Amino acid sequence: MNDDFWVFAYGSLIWKPGFDYRDMVPATLFGWHRALCILSTHYRGQPEAPGLVLGLDRGGSCRGIAYRVDAGQAEDVRRYLDARELITEVYLPRFSGLRLADGRRVRGYVYTARRDHLQYAGRLPVEEVCRLVRRGVGEAGSSRDYLAATVSHLAAIGLADTGLGRLLDLVDAD
Repeated sequence: MNDDFWVFAYGSLIWKPGFDYRDMVPATLFGWHRALCILSTHYRGQPEAPGLVLGLDRGGSCRGIAYRVDAGQAEDVRRYLDARELITEVYLPRFSGLRLADGRRVRGYVYTARRDHLQYAGRLPVEEVCRLVRRGVGEAGSSRDYLAATVSHLAAIGLADTGLGRLLDLVDAD
């Protein structure tokens, strides 16, 4: 690893990183896309009534944020993130190439969806996505509030996701 440790954020890490960082830069991850594809049975749902949260699923690209962490804090940040993100092991941590907004390329720590995991929901009909988002409530709040916070923060930093915005409108319509 070089002097810096980069973390890629595409969902709640954008609006609630939970760690100190030196820099926050818009970035693109290629080969993965943001998708509501993870059944949440802890933070945004329960085993008997799962909610739905974001994961990085194969294919396409994803615009998000790259956080630069000082090398001396890298191991602590990685431990914190693993404890937060890997409670059910539905995500697979890995290092992947990121393109920063200024054109630089760095390797960032990312969490991708494990398609072989029971909590991987894959691509669901929009009605089922809305149902899961509406009903999911867990330790950290509701799936609906998670989606709304992600939509709002992505827009605030100039990375609006119109698909997620339309989905939030559908969730709130009923």
